[in-house]
Amino acid sequence: MDKKTALYDYHVKAGGKMVSFAGYQMPIQYASILEEHKRVRSTVGVFDVSHMGEFVVSGEKALELVNYVTINDASKIAVNQAQYTAMCYEDGGIVDDLIVYNRGDHYYLVVNAANMAKDFEWICQHQMPGAQVENISDTVTQLAVQGKDAEATLQKLTDTKLDEIEFYWFVNGRLAGVEMIISRTGYTGEPGFELYFDVEYSEAVWDAIFEAGAEFDIAPIGLGARDSLRLEKKYCLYGNDISAEINPYEAGLGWITKLDQGDFLGKAALEKVKADGTTRRIAGFTVNGRMIPRKGYEIHLGGKRVGEVTSGAFSPILDQNIGLALIDKPHNKIGTELELVARGRSMPIATVKTPFV
Repeated sequence: MDKKTALYDYHVKAGGKMVSFAGYQMPIQYASILEEHKRVRSTVGVFDVSHMGEFVVSGEKALELVNYVTINDASKIAVNQAQYTAMCYEDGGIVDDLIVYNRGDHYYLVVNAANMAKDFEWICQHQMPGAQVENISDTVTQLAVQGKDAEATLQKLTDTKLDEIEFYWFVNGRLAGVEMIISRTGYTGEPGFELYFDVEYSEAVWDAIFEAGAEFDIAPIGLGARDSLRLEKKYCLYGNDISAEINPYEAGLGWITKLDQGDFLGKAALEKVKADGTTRRIAGFTVNGRMIPRKGYEIHLGGKRVGEVTSGAFSPILDQNIGLALIDKPHNKIGTELELVARGRSMPIATVKTPFV
């Protein structure tokens, strides 16, 4: 049976269309995905993302363990700084992408909901003496307040100077009277914050945020708009654009792959990938027609399959269908004209520079 976040009743009351997602009942939309997408791009919206996983890694060997299981260099993260990274299998395939927070006396790892159990087991398999790992996901509510008016909304509720928090930094502060992590991060490409706090205060914090944001026409936002928002910014989605079958270099994540640090899981395989080069790469494309690209649709050139769609959606900002695909080199180069093929139909597409907006 699916779990419910602490705000489930609020979503239902607000007209949320609830669906099963990553083992939780989550709102896919409230009004329409199009309206919600534009709301975040123009004012401010709130996402309940409490289905995400949160792990605490502590002890004298905490940094050593985090660095061993992730591909970025966690030793470079200052206290109160966050880092985007990934975990890889020994063959270089991706276990998950995640954010690591340095909280001084421990590291706080935020992982994808669908991978929570797998990720925790993977880290525990490689646990070392002097490091402890705890899954605290069920005790945490995570809200993402995103959009140009997010800061003005939240500033009413805290004495913390939000304009002083830089991108991918955070503070431990009080907001709406509740102790929490206030992080300048998000999955939309808009200015905003992600808040992590005790599940006990879920409804009080939600109510306070919506009261503070009323003047900006704040609204709850579902998973549908979250997907189209992240796609416009070319943010990867696990299970689509990254997976156990796709390595970081193919996914365009070479920038978080730090081969010059000490040993880590997958390092030897990734060193070989970098030395040999990749034969395929994730690329963005636009569709010259009404076909919405779906995961698994084929990409053709001259009647030959040269790639496969990993993500696709209608872009409300571009008023056009867009997608990401894993495309054989050199056909992934910007400006290449290809064909999207599905169900006996084909539609012209062209690879473009990303992010889309």
